Amino acid sequence: MSELLNVPTMAEFMAEGKQPDILFWVGSAGSYDDRAKKITKAFVKILNKANVNFAVLGTEESSTGDVAKRAGNEFLFQMQAMMNIELLNAYEVKRIVTCDPHSFNCLKNEYPGLGGVYDVMHHTQFIKELISSGKLDVKESDYKGKQITFHDPCYLGRANSEYDAPREVLSSLKANLVEMKRSKATALCCGAGGAQMFKEPEKGNKDINELRTEDALKTNPEIIATACPYCMTMMSDGVKVKEKEAQIKVLDIAELIASSQNL
Repeated sequence: MSELLNVPTMAEFMAEGKQPDILFWVGSAGSYDDRAKKITKAFVKILNKANVNFAVLGTEESSTGDVAKRAGNEFLFQMQAMMNIELLNAYEVKRIVTCDPHSFNCLKNEYPGLGGVYDVMHHTQFIKELISSGKLDVKESDYKGKQITFHDPCYLGRANSEYDAPREVLSSLKANLVEMKRSKATALCCGAGGAQMFKEPEKGNKDINELRTEDALKTNPEIIATACPYCMTMMSDGVKVKEKEAQIKVLDIAELIASSQNL
């Protein structure tokens, strides 16, 4: 039997006439992809541990419309976005946290133009806030001295210039953080952004995720850390292609923090 996670919904808060401090936007990947669900659970465990007053939309949550927009269907994007904005505004949502940089970018930069103005944070930014405010105490962890390299998600890094939060959270684990040659502003895409996740790659002599995995392998990592469900799929596939699954783990920053807390 799995441990019980406390995940209240906005509807439950509304029924009690209360308002949570944050809305956790789970996103399509975090809701449906089996690997990404583990990231969602890890983040919820962190929120529970830090006693964060949060809620999810549950069955009321719909796709942000990011994928439709990236694939060129602006009409579908606006329909999906308007439905979400209507719901979020009805619930008087102020602050949103998500584990998906694609949802983060969309909610933060593209919803305001349609009437959806919120304080939007990526989960690495929020975990950093929890650690620096003392709500989450990351003591000596099993990751001390472990060789970790971090892959920058495009929609967190280059699109939103957030390079520090994930690295600061990783440094709290006292791990040995080794940068890839292409990192931060010069990082290479994992190959799944811009709706590429849902189509086969174009003809060429190597898939992008394989190339990116090679960048990571050059740092001799024990763990490849990432902060995006799409990157998780691509880097995990890359490690499989290179037949390094036994030696190298691909983990989201939320999973690393949750496991360091024995959650």
